[in-house]
Amino acid sequence: MAKENIRYYVRSFHFYCNWNSLESLLSSKSTWESMEFGISDSDIKVVRRNSPGTKREDWCNWPEMNFDEMDSTLNVQMFIQQTIRKDPSNVTAILTPPKGQDEAVWKYEHLRQFCMELNGLAVLLQRECDPAVCSQMAATEQWIYLCAAHKNPKECTAIDYIRHTLDGAACLLTNNKYFPSRISIKDASVAKLGSVCRRVYRIFSHAYFNHKSLFDEFERKTHLCRRFTLFVIKYNLMIRDHLIIPKFDDIGLQNISVEQQQHVEPVDLLNETTCGVGAV
Repeated sequence: MAKENIRYYVRSFHFYCNWNSLESLLSSKSTWESMEFGISDSDIKVVRRNSPGTKREDWCNWPEMNFDEMDSTLNVQMFIQQTIRKDPSNVTAILTPPKGQDEAVWKYEHLRQFCMELNGLAVLLQRECDPAVCSQMAATEQWIYLCAAHKNPKECTAIDYIRHTLDGAACLLTNNKYFPSRISIKDASVAKLGSVCRRVYRIFSHAYFNHKSLFDEFERKTHLCRRFTLFVIKYNLMIRDHLIIPKFDDIGLQNISVEQQQHVEPVDLLNETTCGVGAV
């Protein structure tokens, strides 16, 4: 017999034996019940990440987790975003921290989230917030704001003020000098959150008093201004007199103690300069 034929028969025999063994294994009911291809529910790890090409309906569409199960330095951000996706209208639940959560980190992560979501309102405002029409960053006739993004604060068109404010907030909140960690934050850095809140709120107030239909469209979907108003009241990050949107005048009072209502954050005179009817 030729060597080539011998090799062929040997290979065929090995294939036959291996196939018979595999066929026998796969035909066993106990194999399927016990092995299930070696995959169990505990082995399946959910990847909480939106891959390129993810469809709109599948965006962030993964199972919920308890806060204690979120093993990540970004667990607070993950928890906040998960609660928002569950029901954006339930602002009280969104602002309720997990048991034992550090308050400084909780406030910091919420402010980061507010700034991220406010970019959606900024994009929406570009429909009609034209520099020729909104040449000043104004809310009512009594409130005109100067832009602090310049070496010397000056007037900006409203849409530029909004961009500068969100850019400035992003730069501060991601600055390693003031916020080097997402796990703990120094008191000196926490003190800077109030100034960011004051400037960010002006975006809401401009939209409400000058672009009401766009404000309402955005608010119906996100409830962001309502949540922000409750947030700054709950944590005393803004003076009551600066919350000028009448739609949310009484928000949060039923959940806040008398001491909290009477306490207001002191104004930083170096950063909160009044200029005529304007403020920096």
